Amino acid sequence: MTNPDREIRIAVMGATGSGKSTFINEASGSDLPVGRGLESYTSEVQTSRPFVLNGRVVTLIDIPGFDDMTRSDTDILSMIAAYLSRTYEHGARLAGVIYMHRISDLRMSGTSKRNFRIFRELCGESSLRNVLIVTNMWSEVKREIEEAREAELRSKDEFFKPVIEKGAQLLRHDGTLGSAHTILHYLIKNHPAALRIQQEIIDEHKPIEKTAAGSELRRALDEQADRHKEEIRDLRAEMEAAMHVRDEETRGEFQKALEKKQQDHLHIIEQSSQRMASEFTAERARLEARITQMEGEHHKQLQTLADLQGEITRVLQEKRQQESLHLRKQSEVFAAEEVEDERRTYELEECPGARALAEESHQKHHVRSLLEEVEKAYTAKENAEIAGAKGPEVQRRREGLATPEEEKQRQGSAIVEVAERVHAHEGEVKPAHLQDGLEQAKTPENPFATFVRTASLFVFGYFILLGFWEVLRFLWGYLTASDTWVDYAYYDA
Repeated sequence: MTNPDREIRIAVMGATGSGKSTFINEASGSDLPVGRGLESYTSEVQTSRPFVLNGRVVTLIDIPGFDDMTRSDTDILSMIAAYLSRTYEHGARLAGVIYMHRISDLRMSGTSKRNFRIFRELCGESSLRNVLIVTNMWSEVKREIEEAREAELRSKDEFFKPVIEKGAQLLRHDGTLGSAHTILHYLIKNHPAALRIQQEIIDEHKPIEKTAAGSELRRALDEQADRHKEEIRDLRAEMEAAMHVRDEETRGEFQKALEKKQQDHLHIIEQSSQRMASEFTAERARLEARITQMEGEHHKQLQTLADLQGEITRVLQEKRQQESLHLRKQSEVFAAEEVEDERRTYELEECPGARALAEESHQKHHVRSLLEEVEKAYTAKENAEIAGAKGPEVQRRREGLATPEEEKQRQGSAIVEVAERVHAHEGEVKPAHLQDGLEQAKTPENPFATFVRTASLFVFGYFILLGFWEVLRFLWGYLTASDTWVDYAYYDA
């Protein structure tokens, strides 16, 4: 159900043919009947279908204008007062009132001035801040002329200046939906206020002829009667002058006819003034059922609008939920991809370093094991040689002594054996190094690990070359020493 606090009502008033119904249809999308020219189709109060503007439910009320060709101004005021007072009793308040005026009018006639005075008294001074005077039908004449008329309406006391000084605003309407909604924006934020005629009839219990609007209409009718009396008096003088030469009988007949016409017109004016109260009571009773029907239709329209808004809200909520679910799934996918990227980054950064450290440790362990094996082999060979020696040689070996020739031969044999073992080890580990090289070629390595491995290989190669060099030195020294010993032995012999 639509929240009543969000619903606002705006009355649209103005002279017959000023474009009230057209404005309402443009703003609300309604299809109220529209008159042609000065002929009015609005003989009853009508309401537009409710519509939403800036989150507020807006209903526009089409109020019949004065100067109607089918009904008197007294009847129109009685109908307006009956409708406004009845809805006021039901708790309805107006957020604002729009008064339509044709900018295309060449001048503001006496009737237009009278109608605006009645409108002003109907609203009251305190509610003028919620009044908009809207000029329409622009571009039907030259723009300069229209702007000059607008300036005149704004600046002269006999037109709109007094109400503008009390808070009313003068706006333009160009006949478009955007222009209509812009005008309504000035009113939808207003605090609803009661009109003077509503307070006078309901709160102060005044009869309609005693209200400010009723008194203004009565004064206007009295002025009209006075003007009519003057016109008849002038006409009588002219007739008497024209008929001076005629017989008394003919002049008497014209005099009686003129007096009868004067009395009939005055009677109509007086009857209209006195009939205001009875017309108001009858109109109020007649509008009772009509207003009840209108309010029922209005509530149905509000319910339909509320259901439509609820459906729109539901669809929007479902759409937001789907978007939220989609975003959550995307976030989960992105999070999983981020975790996978972090894992791969860790493998690329940490695993090559771990492999390099393991390889370095393996190489150190292998070299240490090789040296231990060489030392054990050398010790075993030495023990075997000592065990196989006889006589003085055994004694010398046990005492750790040896002849120079034996010492050189023993060292040469040990170095040759170490070199053979190193070559054999290189032949065994070569395929493993090739396989590790292939794996490292597939996986990017840490620069530090590459440096450590290169340095280790360089040190290992250096020791191998150093070993070969020592072997060569030993052999060269041994051969040289043997030749010298042979020569000495030959010379001694």
